[in-house]
Formats: sequence, C-alpha cells, structure tokens
Amino acid sequence: MPTSLYTGRFAPSPTGHLHLGSVYTALASFLEARIHNGLWKIRFDDLDTPRNVENATVSILRTLETLGLHWDGTVDYQSQHLDDYHAVLADLMAQKQIYRCQCSRKDLTNIYAKTCRNLNIPAETLHSLRLKTDERQIAFDDELQGHISHNLTQHSDFILKRKDNIIAYQFAVVLDDERQSINHIVRGMDLLNETPKQIYLQHVLNLPTPNYLHVPIITDFTGHKLSKQTLATAVDLTEPNRVLFQLLEWLKQTPQPELQNAKADEILTWAISNWNVARLKGLKKIVV
Repeated sequence: MPTSLYTGRFAPSPTGHLHLGSVYTALASFLEARIHNGLWKIRFDDLDTPRNVENATVSILRTLETLGLHWDGTVDYQSQHLDDYHAVLADLMAQKQIYRCQCSRKDLTNIYAKTCRNLNIPAETLHSLRLKTDERQIAFDDELQGHISHNLTQHSDFILKRKDNIIAYQFAVVLDDERQSINHIVRGMDLLNETPKQIYLQHVLNLPTPNYLHVPIITDFTGHKLSKQTLATAVDLTEPNRVLFQLLEWLKQTPQPELQNAKADEILTWAISNWNVARLKGLKKIVV
C-alpha cells in the first residue's frame, strides 16, 4: 500500500455494554495506533437492527472515555450509509457479479453449492444477494499470525445482503474501512477466517487492502470466548486503572506492579511508550 498516516479503528456492535473481551481488543487497537503516531477511529456496526440495544452506543462511548481511550474525529455509524451500500449492490448486480438466492438456511450444507447462481430469481421473491466467487487463492501476511492462505472454494458464493434486507457484515465492513480511510485493522482471532472474503471483495471493488493484525481472543477456563452470548458482564468502571492494568497483563505487556495504583492516564502513557505487540505473536487465545 502507499505510505500514509496509520489509521486504525474499533468497530463495536451496539448490542449491549462493553465486556472485558471487547475492551481488550479495543486497547490493543488503540495502542497500536498510538505507537505509530496514527489515528484511531470509532465506528458502530449497527446494521443488524434486531440485535441492537437501546442506549448501548452511549454506554460503549462512556466506557472508552472512562478508560482514557479517546478516539479521533467524529463517531461513524453504519446505519447512516445505507444508500452507499445499496448503490454498490446495484452496480454489482448490473455487472452480474452478484445474484439473487432464495435458499433458506435449512437448504444449505456447510458449503453453499451455488444452487441459485444460474437461476433467474424474480426480484419480488424473498431473496438474499450472493457474490460470485472463483477458485483463486487469497493470501496475506497477518502481523501476528503470519502467512495466511485460503482458497475461496472454502467460502463459496457468500452473502452480501441477507433475506431480511440487512446488509451483511462482510460487505459493509469493506466499504466502511474504505470510507474511513482505514489502513490498519486490529481485531480478534475469531475474525481471521473472514478476512479472505473481505480481501476478495476488495479485489472485486478495486479497493486497497489494509494491513491486518489479529490478536488472540480471551476465553474462560472452559475455552469459551468472552462474549455477550456467553453472558460476559459489563466492564466495572469503578476502578478504571485496575481494568487497564489487567488488560495489559492479558496483552503480555508485563506492566510494572506499582502501576496498579497509578491513574488511568498514567497507565496509558506507560502502555503507549512500552507497547510491543510482538509479545502476542503466534498466540490464538488467552485463558483467563
């Protein structure tokens, strides 16, 4: 990619309060941006409206501010860009790069068999929109996980717009990152397998491919990722300094013991100066 100002982002879904697993990823993303004297932007991935929780955006922003994770620029919301997504879908349809699919989930096996690719599904039929893929190999070098190579046959023709008319994550995130000029993406290992799809979409749309860095996920002792689905609790903000110290330990940054009692901004100053993401190299998960 051409040389440009490092621009990263944190893109939570407003489906509830931030839990430690999410803040762990946010902190890694924030520190990686700051150590490169770059920008760190916030975007709410709020297209999946049935899952959105009222006032979650306010809660998330308050959590970030309390922890001292201050973002650059204005907060972006996917829901404010629906016309952009639909315009690109119309272009892809005109170019015959996407097609209507009427298959339901119960019709599908593990890998979609391209059942509807050559059918002429009427627009009035309930349908999703799928992107035509081929057998090309998608390869990239992740800054922590090393060289990753996937054949697109592992993913088949994937969905860009769901049957319920909601824009799919894979599609939205590619346009979002281009819109915000994001050139470095720090996120969890759970999204690593989705990256080849997004890179393929970038190729189709003639968009640049950002640098990727997938940090290990936080799991409990049973191996389950900390998430809202596993009832991970909201971050306790009564002692933000203790939260930051704990997260830095999970990020393998070995903070000095006396930092436990420092103020949050002092801890972040230390963390930025001493940030070394390579300490996470090769790790897939952190058990807490």
